[in-house]
Amino acid sequence: MQIIGENIHIIAPSVKEAVANRDSKAIQSLAKAQIEKGVAFLDLNVGPQKKEGPEVMKWLVPAVQEVADVPISIDTTNLEAIKTGLSLLKQPGMVNSTSAEPERLEKVPPVAAEYGARLIALMMGKSGIPMTAEERVSIAIDTLVPRAMEVGVPIEDLYLDPLAMTVAGCQEYCPPAVEAVRYVKQGMDPAPMTTVGLSNVSNTVPDEMRSLLNRVYLVMLMAAGLDTAIADPLDEKLMEVIRIIDERDDSTGAGSLLLTLYDRTAAMEEVEPSDVDMSDPEQGEIWKTIQVLMNKVIYTDSYLRG
Repeated sequence: MQIIGENIHIIAPSVKEAVANRDSKAIQSLAKAQIEKGVAFLDLNVGPQKKEGPEVMKWLVPAVQEVADVPISIDTTNLEAIKTGLSLLKQPGMVNSTSAEPERLEKVPPVAAEYGARLIALMMGKSGIPMTAEERVSIAIDTLVPRAMEVGVPIEDLYLDPLAMTVAGCQEYCPPAVEAVRYVKQGMDPAPMTTVGLSNVSNTVPDEMRSLLNRVYLVMLMAAGLDTAIADPLDEKLMEVIRIIDERDDSTGAGSLLLTLYDRTAAMEEVEPSDVDMSDPEQGEIWKTIQVLMNKVIYTDSYLRG
């Protein structure tokens, strides 16, 4: 499992301020902190930047590359900013992202191909995010993969994103994203890579609950075959869960339960109450979170106290 570090994101007030003030040290500090945690890529999300996009990239990419030796993902909807960012990279990067929306599909994949960049492709079209896994995968098979092949993006450089949605109001979309990953990895030969904006699943959720939702969902996605996640590498509990799964460390009750979740999800089965030691508060929280993410229990901010 590889992590694409998400922390240089214009939505964060500190990043927005650093970009506005061209504060290289602040941005470099964020980059170095993520690299120290072992990220495979750094995502530079500057938002739409309709007017200043290229100028922001001319400053931001060199600043990050002074301290970063990992590939960079250029994350913006401004096509000229994407081009500018890619042109400054010292090694092939990543474009985040295209979709099957006609305008994006026409313009973005050729730019990724021109610069030899990896391409994240969202499994959505002009009608928005499909409800079912089958519809999402159909978009990938019928539109996203053929377009990538047409313009010269190799299948191994194409990262399909099934689109994680927040449990706060959209929890019925959570299980289909997991199944969409499974269908891509098991049903396509050769299979593209997969990725997901992990933190989206806990968007608008109280801060103290976000990490738990993120890490339980990540285990489910990993079990389905997820290759990478755009996530927070500074979340020590999240990174510990990745280690537990990678090393199959069942030395704790919570770790053992997460491995059970992984194995059952991989086998298209479900965790049962008999798998959980309900006297262990941590296992109890994981169990309740599984039920929410499986859309079996309606999410509320107080679901852990239920």
